[in-house]
Amino acid sequence: MLAQLNLGEISVDVVFKDIKNIHLSVYPPTGRVRISAPERMKLDTIRIFAISKLDWIKRQQTKLRGQERETPREYLDRESHYLWGRRYLLRVVEVDAAAGVELAPRTMILKVRPQANEAKKAVIVAEFYREQIRAAVPSLVAKWTALMGVTLHRLYVRQMKTKWGSCNPRSRAIRLNTELAKKPKHCLEYILVHELVHFLEPRHGDRFVSFMDKFMPQWRHYREELNRYPLGHESWKY
Repeated sequence: MLAQLNLGEISVDVVFKDIKNIHLSVYPPTGRVRISAPERMKLDTIRIFAISKLDWIKRQQTKLRGQERETPREYLDRESHYLWGRRYLLRVVEVDAAAGVELAPRTMILKVRPQANEAKKAVIVAEFYREQIRAAVPSLVAKWTALMGVTLHRLYVRQMKTKWGSCNPRSRAIRLNTELAKKPKHCLEYILVHELVHFLEPRHGDRFVSFMDKFMPQWRHYREELNRYPLGHESWKY
């Protein structure tokens, strides 16, 4: 069930779920506010909780709205693109061969068929990022599943419009956002660990935090670093 609270100029989306505790989130890029609440909790109780968190909500919204964002990509020569936190200048080359992306020092070479449009170029670059994640992940999965004593059955890499990653603890499946290939590799590692910890604790409570502290003591630093990097022109969250 869905509901909405209006707290002055702030609107709060309320989602009732089969959970024990109430959870508050503020999402980029605009600072949308969402509360997940137990199914039987009264709306007046949720309103009181939200009011008690107003100062924190406003601080988070101010931070998110001031965060640097990428402009939409046009896939033109000398446009900036990123791989593992490093900036590359794009060079578009028309070829009578298979399309793809190659790297040179400080240059990302996008090879396309003559007269390829912007949408086609975007698909080629997205596939390049997907391949980069797929190449980087196996060693990280082997490392962290052994350390945590968990099993991962399926891992998907795809473009996601609202999350850096997601998981299904029951099916032991994880999804990772191709956008992570633009960030430093330890940001990818942090998101992978975050999702694997959900295999041990599905919710974001004290137990989840204790597991994160145990396995990756510096995770808060990585989370903050990930949030400092320019966001894509889509609406990402985590």
